[in-house]
Amino acid sequence: MLRKPDLSGQTAFITGTTRGIGKALALALAEQGCNIVSTGKTVDDSDSDLEGTIHRTADECAEKGVDTHAIQLDVRDEDAVDAAVTEAIDEMGEINIVINNASAIQMGGVEDLPANRYDLLNEVNVRGTYLVSRGFIDHLRDVEEDAWILTNAPPVEIDRAPGKSAYAWSKMGMSFVTLSLAQELASDDIGCNSFWPVTAIDTRATRYFEMGTEDDWRTPEIVSDTVLEILNRDPAEFTGNRVYDEDFLREAGVEDFSTYNLTDGDPAPMSAQLFDPSYSRPEGGS
Repeated sequence: MLRKPDLSGQTAFITGTTRGIGKALALALAEQGCNIVSTGKTVDDSDSDLEGTIHRTADECAEKGVDTHAIQLDVRDEDAVDAAVTEAIDEMGEINIVINNASAIQMGGVEDLPANRYDLLNEVNVRGTYLVSRGFIDHLRDVEEDAWILTNAPPVEIDRAPGKSAYAWSKMGMSFVTLSLAQELASDDIGCNSFWPVTAIDTRATRYFEMGTEDDWRTPEIVSDTVLEILNRDPAEFTGNRVYDEDFLREAGVEDFSTYNLTDGDPAPMSAQLFDPSYSRPEGGS
């Protein structure tokens, strides 16, 4: 069993909380007593086939006894990000955990992916991470509790990604920004780390883009447990890391990953191999 941190009195600002991994992160942190700022673009799902809103996530977190606030946010918009940072601090008093989770996804080779989709991927993923992280730096320097910038992005292990170069470039860019910040903020005791799932995760995106079947997926809880384990650490010491959920949790003492699986059997390391084809589990790992 993992020893989950007591986050009472702390507050997390999380991007992309309407559904999937972002919502799972918000609920998991709230379960540990963390106040939540829920952000994203969807505020009304009555005219959409996408289930979930930032307000619904905030409400579900509030049911766990924490304070919450929802902010509609397009992470590509610098003015909107700066306004959201100010609003979050004004409403919640202190933000000490910033999680860059919001992402756009679309696979396709250079010939097939339109330029405007390339722009969207990079604006949401890299620019969004850059703007949100940058917007909180001064505030994080002054918080009394532990301070973190965490990003849902893969390690940078490859120099090409045929068939998915735009998406891979944008996701690895998120890690690049975050790990660069780890050194830029090394003297400020702000823990800057990226985290990424080894397997595909059961989200609307994996289902919509038909990225395998339920045999290939794990639940978002493996990612939220990974983030909670990061938050167990000292940010002054644990910074500049890019962790794979399964590897990191195994080092933390998890031996049985079946509780995260949707079906019997162990899903292949599809997500890790998207960005590192040479990735393999350690012998005896699952």
